[in-house]
Amino acid sequence: LPSPHPPPPSQEARTAATTTAAAASDVKHDASITPSKKRKINSSDRDDIEAISSSSSSSSSSSPPKSLHSSSFSSSSQHVQKKLRFEDSVGFIGLDVKMTEEAAAAAAAASCSSSSSSNHNNKGKNNNNVFLGHHANGLTKSAASNTFSSSKPGAAKKLVIKNFKEKPKLPENYTHETWQKLKEAVEAIQNSTSIKYNLEELYQAVENLCSHKISAKLYKQLRAIMIRSIFLFLDRTYVLQNSMLPSIWDMGLELFRFYIISDLKVQSKTIDGILLLIERERSGEAIDRSLLRSLLSMLSDLQIYQDSFEQRFLEETNCLYAAEGQRLMQEREVPEYLHHVNKRLEEEADRVITYLDQSTQKPLIATIEKQLLGEHLTTMLQKGLTHLLDGNRIQDLSLLYQLFGRVRGGVQVLLQHWIEYIKAFGSTIVINPEKDKTMVQELLDFKDKVDHIIDICFMKNEKFVNAMKEAFETFINKRPNKPAELIAKHVDSKLRAGNKEATDEELEKMLDKIMIIFRFIYGKDVFEAFYKKDLAKRLLVGKSASVDAEKSMLSKLKHGNIELTVNILTMGYWPTYVPMEVHMPPEMVRLQEIFKTFYLGKHSGRKLQWQSTLGHCGRKELHVSLFQTLVLLMFNEGEEFSLEEIKLATGIEDSELRRTLQSLACGKARVLTKVPKSKDVEDGDKFSCNDDFRHKLYRIKINQIQMKETVEEQASTTERVFQDRQYQIDAAIVRIMKMRKTLTHNLLVSEVYNQLKFPVKPADLKKRIESLIDRDYMERDKENPNQYNYVA
Repeated sequence: LPSPHPPPPSQEARTAATTTAAAASDVKHDASITPSKKRKINSSDRDDIEAISSSSSSSSSSSPPKSLHSSSFSSSSQHVQKKLRFEDSVGFIGLDVKMTEEAAAAAAAASCSSSSSSNHNNKGKNNNNVFLGHHANGLTKSAASNTFSSSKPGAAKKLVIKNFKEKPKLPENYTHETWQKLKEAVEAIQNSTSIKYNLEELYQAVENLCSHKISAKLYKQLRAIMIRSIFLFLDRTYVLQNSMLPSIWDMGLELFRFYIISDLKVQSKTIDGILLLIERERSGEAIDRSLLRSLLSMLSDLQIYQDSFEQRFLEETNCLYAAEGQRLMQEREVPEYLHHVNKRLEEEADRVITYLDQSTQKPLIATIEKQLLGEHLTTMLQKGLTHLLDGNRIQDLSLLYQLFGRVRGGVQVLLQHWIEYIKAFGSTIVINPEKDKTMVQELLDFKDKVDHIIDICFMKNEKFVNAMKEAFETFINKRPNKPAELIAKHVDSKLRAGNKEATDEELEKMLDKIMIIFRFIYGKDVFEAFYKKDLAKRLLVGKSASVDAEKSMLSKLKHGNIELTVNILTMGYWPTYVPMEVHMPPEMVRLQEIFKTFYLGKHSGRKLQWQSTLGHCGRKELHVSLFQTLVLLMFNEGEEFSLEEIKLATGIEDSELRRTLQSLACGKARVLTKVPKSKDVEDGDKFSCNDDFRHKLYRIKINQIQMKETVEEQASTTERVFQDRQYQIDAAIVRIMKMRKTLTHNLLVSEVYNQLKFPVKPADLKKRIESLIDRDYMERDKENPNQYNYVA
């Protein structure tokens, strides 16, 4: 760039420039330059060699022209610049640039010869004085005298470039005038008006000031008006070298925060405006979201987002949705209210993505869930759950379960109301005598309905499945015996000849559903009595619809019935076993209670303790242990269970359960399938019924895998043996003394050894004698301490 006030070029300067161009043209057409000396001038060379300057000076208008010297630049010298584009004037020819002392001396001699000529307008002489100036940072540095030597035709012409002998100085007032330009540009940017100057020119001006060690002054001046793009060079040089100084960007943020945002009035109005825009958007108005995003991003960059905005935003959000929840719960029905809550959650999630900071998402969503859901859980269920279930509103029930799952304790509250609904609705079917004709069919339809709701709406939640079973078992037995009788009659109506309502497959499915209801009733003996009577009529009269259907029903009844056989073990005569509490199926618990009542009624003062580790169960096909039975019975209610689910449902101790599952899924008779397949049972393994299981034997016994005896068990067994031997030693000593009345120590020990069948150490035998003396079974003789007397 030129200096701030470049003078117009003089006539002599224009002549010199013309001469320079001619000389460059001669160099371009010189064909005698050898290829080895040629060098391509690339873009960096063209940037380094940017201008050729011609200048002249005189002491007065009357004095003749003086010699031009490369080192005679003064403060009053006038500089004329003209860029020499080598690609235009010289092209891409080779140039020898010699920076040697010899070339410098030749150039100086040529310059002296040129200055001594009195007639500088002589056309016969080609005296070309060329000053090559190096353009650095927009300023023209002092240039040495360089000449294109006028050699004979065919000789190579050389361009000699020399470095500055003195560092160039900035013109007077350059710093002040440049700063004024920079200040005007910065203020124009801040005011969003047009800039008078080229941004590249302004950038170059900053570089010039930094190159002349004016960086510190410029940095201080910049604190009042900060624009980083123009002052990028300052940021990358002076600021970067001073670790104590913040970057220009950080400095600008600090100044903006201190002088503008920290002002309470400005900050208050800004936050109020942001909250007002958000409130309008929540009310349904269209707002400028990009403006909100910019403002909130600014607060985040200034590190005042949480303190100045987020806290007030969450407080106002809490108040807004608290009032909205109270109002809408009274005005709207539950389905409409649920869709509104879901819409609000989606809107707030979108606001977080669009213009709010990510840190706001968790407390914001928690606030909405609390005010619109958590405060109204019971009210919503009391007001609308029955309506949703009666109307079989699948989509609304799914949304209800999804929203309640977002609130702590929401699913548990829904579960309690689910149980109450099933009990209430089922009781209306069972208790009313007027519905006896349709009771069984209504129960089947109701069971299908709740199963569908659990599968689709409640995501097959195991808690809801178990709660449904408990509720069915409760209400179906409120009317004793009648449901069992009606179920037997319903089966009879379906198995009679002439019943063409269903195909064989549909009849099989219907019988399976009836068996599910049958398992809930307590009066199974009533069902058995009516079923046998109806079955006999069908067979004797020939009214049975299908022999296969009859066999299928009998098979289902056999599999459904559980017969309990109990072995009473007297505790003193049998080994002791550690009792283990497990979760029995309701049917097995009922049979246990029946037997307990019977046994204690005949034998008063006795106590029954169930040893579940010794129990076993059997069917025609399978003979398995009690633990194996508890596991297999679970697959009547579901298709697949994990290790954790089986453990929770059965209550079997972990190591015992792993051995039990290993025998069922990894042994020879694999009635269960384990995923992934392996020999051991690991955490996370899943088990399902093996539908492809086949076995040639009719009666299959699945042995429990025995666990290796541990060190603790070995020590415990040894301890029990030692205790038993002590009792035997005591008994032998007492028998001998009772028979002999008096014996010396040696004779007593000898006879004890003869009676015992196991070795005993003398020290242990002596301890047993002392123990019997302490317990008054025998005593030492007062006159002879080595003799014992029996105490009657």
